[in-house]
Formats: sequence, C-alpha cells, structure tokens
Amino acid sequence: MLYTIIKENTYQDSIVLMLLSNKLSAIDGINKVSIMMGTPANKDIFKSSGLGTDELEKANPNDIVIVIDTNQEEKVSEVKEEVEAALKGDSASQDRAKDQEAHNWKRAMELANNPNLALISIPGQYAAMEAENALNEGLHVFLFSDNVSKEDEVKLKQKAHEKGLLVMGPDCGTGIIHGVPLAFTNIVNEGDIGVVGASGTGIQEVTCIIDRLGKGVTNAIGTGGRDLSTEVGATTVLDSIKALNQDPQVKVITVISKPPAKEVQQKVLNVLRNIEKLVVTLFLGDKPTYQEENIYHAYTLEEAAVVSVQLSNGDKPNFKPTVAENVNVSLKDSQVGIKGYYSGGTLASEAAVLVKEAFKEEVPEEKKGAYILKTKHHEIIDLGDDIYTQGKPHPMIDPEKRIEMLETSGNDPETAVIMIDNVIGYGSHDDMTNELAPAIKRILANAHQDGRELAVLVTVVGTDKDPQGYEKQIETLKESGAMICETNDQMVRTAIKLAGGKVEQPVLDIQKFEYTQEDLTVDEKIMSLINTKPSVINIGLKSFTAAVQKSGSECVQFNWRPIAGGDEKLMKVLQYLNYYEGETI
Repeated sequence: MLYTIIKENTYQDSIVLMLLSNKLSAIDGINKVSIMMGTPANKDIFKSSGLGTDELEKANPNDIVIVIDTNQEEKVSEVKEEVEAALKGDSASQDRAKDQEAHNWKRAMELANNPNLALISIPGQYAAMEAENALNEGLHVFLFSDNVSKEDEVKLKQKAHEKGLLVMGPDCGTGIIHGVPLAFTNIVNEGDIGVVGASGTGIQEVTCIIDRLGKGVTNAIGTGGRDLSTEVGATTVLDSIKALNQDPQVKVITVISKPPAKEVQQKVLNVLRNIEKLVVTLFLGDKPTYQEENIYHAYTLEEAAVVSVQLSNGDKPNFKPTVAENVNVSLKDSQVGIKGYYSGGTLASEAAVLVKEAFKEEVPEEKKGAYILKTKHHEIIDLGDDIYTQGKPHPMIDPEKRIEMLETSGNDPETAVIMIDNVIGYGSHDDMTNELAPAIKRILANAHQDGRELAVLVTVVGTDKDPQGYEKQIETLKESGAMICETNDQMVRTAIKLAGGKVEQPVLDIQKFEYTQEDLTVDEKIMSLINTKPSVINIGLKSFTAAVQKSGSECVQFNWRPIAGGDEKLMKVLQYLNYYEGETI
C-alpha cells in the first residue's frame, strides 16, 4: 500500500533528502520509501520507481514529498516522526547560522566580502538561470549541477567569455582554485603543476598521484565533460590553458579529457603548440601515436600524473606501468571474467579502454545502460550514471548498489577479478571502507566455501590529508581480504594479468607540427581568480560551504529555493526584470 505525505513550502537540498530516504528504508516493515522535492522531474522518478500516487500530483517544487510503500499503516506515523525530527534538527542549525546565510542574491552579495565565484549545486532545471544571475553579478561560476542543456551551456560560456569570466561545468564534479577545494575533491599539496580537466574523478586521480609523489598543483580547473564538444568549442578549456600559461607559478600544464571532437582537439593542440611551457595531455580513450617536443601525450591517468611530476622535477619523461606485487590467487580455468564497479566515471572509462585493448578478440556488446564495457566475459560499470543516481545518492556517498553488485559477481563462478574504487575527500562518504569491507569479507568467504578463490582489487583515490584518512582506509580494506593497488592504472593492469591478458605501453617517436599563431592573453579577472583564494557564494549543498571555509577561504551560504512556486517561465520574467538595464526592482 502506498501512502503520501506532503510538507508544503519546506525546501531541502537533494542530498539531505536522499540520505534520509536511505535511513528510513531500513525501518522494519517498510518495503520502500522515497523523499524528494515535488519538481516535475522528481515526480517522474517517483512514478518510474513504482511510487506514483494521485496525491503526488498536487505537490509543488517547494514541497517535500514522502511516498511510503508499506503493509503496516502504523509505520507511516513512524516515518513522519523521523522526518520531522530530521528537519527540526536541520532547522535549528539554520537558525544558529541565519545571520551568515542568505536567501536571495541581494543578501548574498551584501554578506560576501568581494565575492568572485559562485558554486552552484541546485536542481539542473534551475541551475542555468542562477548561473546567469551569477554572471550578471560579475562572478565566475562553478556549476556542479547536471541536467543543464547544451544550448544553455553554450549561451552561458559565450556570455562568460565576453565578460572575462569562467564557467566551470555544468556537471563539474571537482575543482581546486588556489588551494581551495570545490565540490568533490581532495586535499592536495600546492605546487607548480596546473591542471585543466573535463572530468571529476580524472582530476582527483591525477592530482592525488601528484601529491603522493611529493609534488603539488597550483589550480585544477574543471570544465565539464561537454566543453570539448563541437557546439561548446572548448571555451573554458582554452581560457583556462591561457590563464595557466600566464601564471608564473605554473611550470607544467596538464590537460585531461575524454577524446574531444576532432576539430576541437586540433584547436586545443594549436593553442598548446603556441605555449613555451611544458605540457602533458591525456585524451582518454585516444591512444597516442606520437610525442612532441614540448607536449607529452599520455595514455592513462597515472602516466599523465607521473610524467607531469617528472617534467616538474626537470627529469626526462619515463613512465613504466606496473602491476601489484604479491598477488597470490589460484584461479580455475573457468574463472575468466573481470568485473569493475566504479563510483568514478572517468576511472571506469580508463578501465574499459585497457580491458578492451588487452582482450581485442572479445567483441564488445552494444553499450547499454551504465555499462562502459561489456563483452562475453568482462564488464565495467559506472555506478555514478544517471540510471543509478535518479532519486538516489551518488555511489561515492551511498554504498548500497556497489555492495549489491559485489554480492552478485562474487557468486558468479566465472568471475576471476572484481575491481572497485574508493574515492575519498570532500563530498564523499565519511568512511566508505567500513561499508564495503564486510561485503568483501563475505564474498571471499562464500567463494572459499564453494571451492574457489577470488581476487578483489581496490584502489583508494585520496591523500594522507583527506578527512577519511588515506592509510586508515587502506588498512581496513586489507583486513577484509582486498588487495590494494596504488592507482587505477595499476589495478586494471593487475586484473588483466590475472585474467591472462596484457596491455602494451606505446613507445613513440617525437614529431613536429606546423601551427598558427594564437593570442594567448586572458582577462585579468580570470588571472585574479587563479592567483588568490576565491571569495565564494555557495548556492546549494551546505557541505560545500564547510569545505571552502576549512581551507581558509570566505564563503557565504545561499539557501536557494525556487521562487514563483517553481514556475520556470515566471522565474525567467522576474530574472529579466531584476537585471533590466537602468531599472532597480
């Protein structure tokens, strides 16, 4: 039986509600429960997950909606009490900090001390509008929100470029601006390597390896995955490269992306060929066929990080891939499958590239769902895909789906190796290993009972300064029976070796290319952003404010909620009136 509770005009951010949903789902007698805001998109998620009700249709975007599936009506009151207690606690914390928090742009700008960056993590249908408001206020934008149209992205980035501002994103998961962590990121040393990356976990993996090798980064500028598409034209990537080139602290520029559109890739390479600084590129999935005098083209994330460090140290690039040592596991002839269950989409893509290269005889099946790669024996899945995160927290926060897949693949007699990543740092689960370790221990014990051995490989993406504790995470995983790999590259190559395959590292000749002259100047506002700790207005997830403040930077929390009842047309009219030239509304 389905029961619906609507709490009118009570806005909460999505992560808080998702985590509360998980907590309530564990109550005995509850088959299923979901808590979301009453936006049209969320209503569709309710319906698609079998929780659609007539009462649901009455909810507005500013209303919290709770739908409970239970055979025990008395459980509805229990859920209601738990929700009330959780929201009351949050309300109390808001009251304590109300003087430092804003509820509109006017108040946010008053509270902030010379702000220059807006960090936005609100629902995608409203995010572009608030990003435009931020640009109108003269702020750079870090757009964590996804589900922003490509048309809006083009419009925002063109406007930003004309104003001498940066738009990082949308769907930008990670950034480090002058040592300040933005969104999902790690605490890394400051240094002389400047990073531009389209991806979140790609930046995390590269910057963490750089840190663990004793070096550091000046800035890691996220751009969003579509920046290198034909339509967007690398607007943010190019402005970021030019800014890092002008920064005297930067010795090496490292550019990370999945393969761009060919014409955009040539545009980026032409700019890089104009630069005298040393450059490392990684177009993940595009196997390099040459090197250049000042530009090193890497094949994997670890290679990009290691070579960046070598160049920073004044050494000649010399990357030698490794496999984990002392991996003793006896596999049966029938155990041939590699299974990778990733929270990081870029890490999953890298795994798919290497597995596909190693087992060329296995023709990949047509990509379906969240499979990055699926063949007869092997599968690599990105659990951060929208399929798994609609109405649910990201797998960096919620271990549920990963544990489920560990159990399933562990019971499969054809499975030889299971690979998982544990991405720590700001935004991630407080102690993911304590969630995963019992499941790892359990599947290894079950395999042993069935007369099989199984290799569970784990890589921890993080540094010894991250709040979860890098070494502590590794130790807990080792105690569970998992084998620890230092990088994703090493983990995947180890898995491939155990499954009887091999990946050859390309050895490439240096080639010279003609290039056209480029204007490498960049607006002073962008230079100011990357050379000082930003003053931030955070619009959305409060945890992002805490991370910025811990780094010693100023941050004002903007407790956003949709105006005009969430009516997008009316919101755009009000936006136009508010910023109409010559008028004050």
